[in-house]
Amino acid sequence: MEGHMARFALLLCIAAAASASSQTCEPKEVDDNGRFFMKEMFIGCWTSFVTEDKAEVHILKLILKDNIFHLKTTNAKPMNLILTSSSSISGLYNTSANVNFYVKNDSTISLFTNQIQNNVHKQDIPTEDEELVKWAREKFGGVTSFTTVRNKDILLTGTTGTKADTRDCILQIEDASEKHFMKIESSPLASSVRYCSPQQQNLRDEAELHIINIPEDARVSNVSLGMGTKKMKVFLRGPQGTTWIIDSQYTTFASNNDVLLPNMPHRFSPNHTLNSDNAEDVQRKALELLKASTFTSYTELRPAQSPILLVFESNDNPAVTERAPEPVIPTTTAPHQMPLLMQLYTSPDYRFPLDPNAKVQSDKRIYAEISGHTFGSIFLTIKVVSCFVRSKGSCSVVKELPFIPEACSSNSCFNSTRLSFSLDQLQELTSTTWDLECSIQLCYSEKCGDGGRVKRNLEVTQPCLQPPSPPCFEFGLPGVLGIAFGGFLIGVLLIGALWFIKIKTGYPTGLDMSSTAANLPGCPCSGAKRQPVSTNPSPSENSSANASIGSTQSTPTSSMA
Repeated sequence: MEGHMARFALLLCIAAAASASSQTCEPKEVDDNGRFFMKEMFIGCWTSFVTEDKAEVHILKLILKDNIFHLKTTNAKPMNLILTSSSSISGLYNTSANVNFYVKNDSTISLFTNQIQNNVHKQDIPTEDEELVKWAREKFGGVTSFTTVRNKDILLTGTTGTKADTRDCILQIEDASEKHFMKIESSPLASSVRYCSPQQQNLRDEAELHIINIPEDARVSNVSLGMGTKKMKVFLRGPQGTTWIIDSQYTTFASNNDVLLPNMPHRFSPNHTLNSDNAEDVQRKALELLKASTFTSYTELRPAQSPILLVFESNDNPAVTERAPEPVIPTTTAPHQMPLLMQLYTSPDYRFPLDPNAKVQSDKRIYAEISGHTFGSIFLTIKVVSCFVRSKGSCSVVKELPFIPEACSSNSCFNSTRLSFSLDQLQELTSTTWDLECSIQLCYSEKCGDGGRVKRNLEVTQPCLQPPSPPCFEFGLPGVLGIAFGGFLIGVLLIGALWFIKIKTGYPTGLDMSSTAANLPGCPCSGAKRQPVSTNPSPSENSSANASIGSTQSTPTSSMA
């Protein structure tokens, strides 16, 4: 019995050892690990400036290992090209007459071409980067780009070299490969890279975990990570003084060094301490802190210079790559800022969201909720700075939109905020289609940075005005008595008026006009009693009447005789 128990315990130990060994791996030196591509980072900038005559202004700072460079263009745009170098170099160029070169008076840069051109100008140009940008701004009105070049082949593609929404050339660490108007030959960096991947891989529903380790005796560097839009976890370890810059809002991270996020002024302090740079120790620490059963890749590197850029390249099929859901509403202006979504409601309970195509009445109060994707596992607070509406059409109208912040608990508003506003000021305007846009800040530990803008379309309708209803009078007992008393009073006044007429004229109000007419002076029948006229006279009366008429007619006849 004891023998069976011993064998069973031995099997358990072997299984545990095999499981533990499958969770880690031993790195080996490689030329390309297939996961991260290392690129150089240099000082530079990129703006939307062009001169009044549509010419661009580019500055090339040449730091070359070889003493020669090649400058080519296929279809050069009109430009002013400023060249500066601290060493003696020669350049072969082939450009059109649209390009004007500017070099320092005592410059050691020699330019050669196979064409007869008079487009090289010597000026009193400063050598310091900031002073050079200032000089170009004063001479040409601005700077389109400043690029640091370490390789000898430079190609100007001929495409317009402007960057939207940026006018000031502020020098900073950049990736020159993002400039579409310029192509610079890149060469692999001299850096030692060790890589491995464990036998046990991530489950399909588990986010990938990538481990990057810089040994303690390596050069202290600023390392930028371009992780793309794939959801993943990353464990970062380096010597004290290393700074990691993560350019992705979909990455959950842990590090023993400081971490920076784009557009966030706050520096995230280390969340653990790990002095050992042993590969197995680093791998186990990563599994422990990020609560993972295994990891996808382990990369150990020694940067040859600082800063550097590590660009993640996924080996997965793009069709099955897990990506964050795209927001329905257009979001922020900067591609590296936190994706934001604005949803509208008609009631303060925020239960039933409005359809994006629904119309809202201008006399109703509107409730809005602005939310965003998290930066890994970090809790960020969204703060609304200002809001405005812009009408759509040929004649755009912009109006500031006052709003009231709405209370919301941290459980209900995780990485979101709520506000309400009224559209009363839009009732007098004819436009019904508007863009609602709000500027926000992202805050962490009471420190805030620019979060960009969020906007959505807004269809506004005017309230239905009901025609005024006719007034309805209700009569009670006092009203009835008042009407009766009024009628009585009117009757009394009328009787009094008739009595007044009788007194002043002397005639009774009901007199017989026939008798009165008979007694009037000058009446032919005066004093005679009026005989009643019979409507049916007798024959005798007719004959006497006729005789009387005849005698009357005969009298004038005889007188004339």
